[in-house]
Amino acid sequence: MSERDQPVVNANARASAAELVHAIEVLAQQGLVAFPTETVYGLGADAESALAVERIYQAKGRPSNHPVIVHVTPEADLLYWAASVPPEAQQLIDAFWPGPLTLILKRASHISSVVSGGQDSIGLRCPSHPVAQALLRGFAATRASGQGGVAGPSANKFGQVSPTTAEHVRSEFAELFAQGMPILEGGATDVGIESTIVDLSRLDQGVGPVLLRPGHITAAQLAQVLNQEVAAPDAQAPRVSGALKSHYAPQTPLRLLSLTELQHAVAAAQTTKLAPGERLAVVTHMPEGIAVGPDEPLERISLPNDPAAYSRVLYATLRALDQQGYRQLLWQQPPTGPEWDGVQDRLSRAAAGFS
Repeated sequence: MSERDQPVVNANARASAAELVHAIEVLAQQGLVAFPTETVYGLGADAESALAVERIYQAKGRPSNHPVIVHVTPEADLLYWAASVPPEAQQLIDAFWPGPLTLILKRASHISSVVSGGQDSIGLRCPSHPVAQALLRGFAATRASGQGGVAGPSANKFGQVSPTTAEHVRSEFAELFAQGMPILEGGATDVGIESTIVDLSRLDQGVGPVLLRPGHITAAQLAQVLNQEVAAPDAQAPRVSGALKSHYAPQTPLRLLSLTELQHAVAAAQTTKLAPGERLAVVTHMPEGIAVGPDEPLERISLPNDPAAYSRVLYATLRALDQQGYRQLLWQQPPTGPEWDGVQDRLSRAAAGFS
């Protein structure tokens, strides 16, 4: 994969009406459906069916105490899913829904705890992707309550790199696809990393809003809407998706390095004889900071020096590099700052298992 090579997808591809109808039928029959959102592709099931949600856990190899997020339509009655919708939740909904924000609220008693890993909370999100919205609206229309929700963690095996194209999902779940699992096409995802997660389930205990997972929507944006700062996770915070120390990990060992450390690692590789055919990938957002010669067993990949553009291609780049047979990925630490927190979080967890 050269510097100029970037994953090529049809950004305008969309599932057909017939494919949507079939996917809705599969959901109604407690089956699994992969679908696009603006963040990543999800592996979806009827959120009110414990059996269907358990099939998500089985397919992903996901621990049953690791919650999944329930996706709902813009018109959803949140009091069907949550025991209460505090004013702070409504403020964030008005500002950011549909969009890449998940709210953790107290779960309504009739909703199975299987979606929350046995907890009394529930994660709710309203995605903005048109295919996701069409799927959710179509599924809700089949329910007597009119309140169809789709439980949908990322459509990848547990702990591995999330998918941002339908092709990623077909590769990840080739067996399920061969068995007929619908994978709805929606082009490459626009955001590229998972949603921001905010806990509002403990307001009645005097615990204010807590940022449990950073993402495209920053802590500063949340604070501006809420007129108060959002706190960091505490020991009593609900368990949420993507919060394990090691997560989003490629198969190829990944070292996350400062620019100085990366320069030293490149210099060491340039003076160390690698085994025949062995190569290292050098991933940086500052091309001028690293010199790699054309005949060396190192290949430099340049990512955008912009947080939104960087997050959009992050997972696709990780997946592409994983297929190239590199011995190791030498990855420059991305910049710091609130707008980079989501990228920092994903890369630090991706590298954690290799440190």
